[in-house]
Amino acid sequence: MVTFLEDHGTAPWSVLHPFSTEDQAAMAAMRAIAEPNKGRLQGTAARSPFDAVMEGVTAPAGVVYEADHVGGIPGWWCRPEDARPHHTVMHIHGGWFNWGSAQAFRHLAGHIAAQTRAAVFVPDYQLAPEHPFPAAAEDIRACYIGLTERGLSKIAITGDSAGGTLALGLLAHLAANSDGASKALVGGVALSPVTDLSLSGESWATRAVADPYFTKPQATELVRSYLHGHDPADPLASPLHADLEGLAPIRVHVGDDEALLDDSVRFVQHAIAAGVDARLDVWEGMVHGFLGGVGRLAASNEALQLIGEFLSNRFAE
Repeated sequence: MVTFLEDHGTAPWSVLHPFSTEDQAAMAAMRAIAEPNKGRLQGTAARSPFDAVMEGVTAPAGVVYEADHVGGIPGWWCRPEDARPHHTVMHIHGGWFNWGSAQAFRHLAGHIAAQTRAAVFVPDYQLAPEHPFPAAAEDIRACYIGLTERGLSKIAITGDSAGGTLALGLLAHLAANSDGASKALVGGVALSPVTDLSLSGESWATRAVADPYFTKPQATELVRSYLHGHDPADPLASPLHADLEGLAPIRVHVGDDEALLDDSVRFVQHAIAAGVDARLDVWEGMVHGFLGGVGRLAASNEALQLIGEFLSNRFAE
């Protein structure tokens, strides 16, 4: 199997985390379940089974949930019992722009809340195909503005998969439009983001077998549904093509067995070239969405701890 080191060597801005012995059996069991269904999730019919998977993330202790609207966008708050006042994370859920919900992702976001001791809001942005690009990005911006209008002085942005795409897009937008709202931003974390909607990354070939979830034809159809004829090279859609000068500090986490690996690698390379405080963490043996294995996978627990440390440090500055 091709490894990250064989693909990219080593760089000062990247860290490769080895595949632990304790995770190997758990990942083998997961693959046995996932691989027979590889590439089959398509269209709006996949929303219920996708949400059911995310509902299975272990619930964190000491976190309470509350439905709300922020900036006119519905969603869910995830509040740890020891939350620091005025420290907030907006977590943008994944689902290839076609699936996912704030309620289904509340436990994953709740773990981020517990690690950072900050309340996390998960917006229910509009989904394709009913609401194609740029509806989701517009909802995310409205939600961020809504958080600042509530007087929240320190805000971090996190997102996974397509949510990572939207998170990085929002970060780029705020960097390009410095105003009162951008002053609250402290940094961001993207988990396996889709940064190139033309799907040109080499890992669509080099990880085609290793990735147990996605195929390129499947992803192509989901992206087509989202873009609805829009140019995938538009920086507003594909953050890989955005001007990243002035971007807030970011951390990107990705599994080495993901078809989306190169989307993370190329984005961090682009960010470093623009002078951004950025780092890439690659997790050997891990697949897309591995953070959802928190409580079961050592890699998930370690990644969550690193995310918590980074965001806590950003809040402290």
